[in-house]
Amino acid sequence: MKKVVIIGAGFGGLSLGLRLQARGYEVTVLDKQSQPGGHAVRLQERGYTFDMGPSLITAPELIEELFRLAGKRMEDYLTLVPLDPYYRIYFWDGSFLDYTGDAERMKAQIAALSPGEEKAYDAFMERSRQFYKAVIIDGLGERPFTWRELWKFLPQALRLGAFRSSYSLAARYFRDERLRFTFSFHPLFIGGDPFLAPAVYQMIPYLEKTGGVWYAYGGMHAVAEALAKVFQEIGGTLFLETEAEEIRVRNGRAYAVRSSKGEFPADIVVSNADYYHTFTRLLPEPYRLSPFKKQMLWYSMSAFILYLGVRRTYPERLPHHTIALGPRYKGLVKDIFRRKVLAEDFSLYLHVPTRTEAGMAPPGSESLYVLSPVPNLQAKIDWAKAADTYAEKIIRSLEERIGLKGLRDSIEVRAQFTPEDFMRERNCGFGAAWGPEPVLWQTAVLRPSNRHKRIPNLFLVGAGTHPGAGVPGVLLSAKATERALVEAYPLSSRSQSKLYEGAAFLELRER
Repeated sequence: MKKVVIIGAGFGGLSLGLRLQARGYEVTVLDKQSQPGGHAVRLQERGYTFDMGPSLITAPELIEELFRLAGKRMEDYLTLVPLDPYYRIYFWDGSFLDYTGDAERMKAQIAALSPGEEKAYDAFMERSRQFYKAVIIDGLGERPFTWRELWKFLPQALRLGAFRSSYSLAARYFRDERLRFTFSFHPLFIGGDPFLAPAVYQMIPYLEKTGGVWYAYGGMHAVAEALAKVFQEIGGTLFLETEAEEIRVRNGRAYAVRSSKGEFPADIVVSNADYYHTFTRLLPEPYRLSPFKKQMLWYSMSAFILYLGVRRTYPERLPHHTIALGPRYKGLVKDIFRRKVLAEDFSLYLHVPTRTEAGMAPPGSESLYVLSPVPNLQAKIDWAKAADTYAEKIIRSLEERIGLKGLRDSIEVRAQFTPEDFMRERNCGFGAAWGPEPVLWQTAVLRPSNRHKRIPNLFLVGAGTHPGAGVPGVLLSAKATERALVEAYPLSSRSQSKLYEGAAFLELRER
């Protein structure tokens, strides 16, 4: 049996660990936090429960597949419920749109906002479908991307306009700026600038439409807990509160991971840690990023998150997910990504799990998760001084602009998470919560590889590698890394798990 040590129990590390353990590898996962899940950890205080990171599920079949590979039924571990609408978008002029997968409802709302533009909806979604087909159906997102893959995809990419920006693609179909936002903001979900992120990421609207947007009872951390439980049930080993400190390398090969609780020998090492952290802290000096490469890398935005336990509810104003936009779109995005300044105005993303699961707060109360995209720590913002003032501005805006009357006086629990917390607690380089920014020159073959180019038995998984950030992207990265690892270090037939004979593994083997 080959020993695999995975650094990080985020969705990438857990899903890859489960895949490899089911195949017959001997897998150990280490994580510095006291809970599994990476960003998807849980905060509980005075009866209020908050997801601290991702809040929704798309492409649930990617999660279901993991249970199937382990010979389990997802329904025995998780309860998923579809959301409708997916989210409400409050525009800067006070109008709003309930974003849903129902084409007729969407077209009716579009017609009310900008008569005549509803005719463009089907054409836009057809373009999104073609991107979805290339990435999901044709499998570009689930296998390591090579120059050969790029040359094969290039004619199709040029025909689809995959290299133009997400915003410019939306602008080809819609005139109204509110609709241009509605059909271009999705790269923000993966830490990207819609005005620079390539249009291939416009597959996300169709991904949502075809597979829905879902909520897991207990929140996203319940998904991480379920994956960790199954991983251990099939023989995997998980060490929490065990921070990786160094990937030990000898004669060009990784042979162990040194941690806060001792050394873990390995035949194969995988890092689900942040890319910058891996290449500036965990690897020995000869394998670290050069000063030139550090400077050339572009890093995603960060986030300021408020967790508010409120002793009242707002069902008329807040569905399960809400996007509340400030007065600017392009200017604010530029402040966040390019100018790297903390703007006076902001846009917000709200998650209210109590709209679907009342037990996430005491009776008659609400758990509010409020995220504001902000610059990463390259902005040199002193969050120890700025955080409280920024939080107060957000609370005032929620009361005045969104109509959450009496919010401030109803707050029982208040916590916040800043870019400095992302760096300190999650080891995110520059507090960039989504890793390398998904710009054209950091996408596909130009994104950090799933396999290290100089250390053959070191692999990467998660947001920092192909295909990118977001829960579906991270789950797909586990499939791509699994493929690279298994091709390089196959097990003997004697070492393969009985689970390997399942239909999903047969499908993988046939590829």
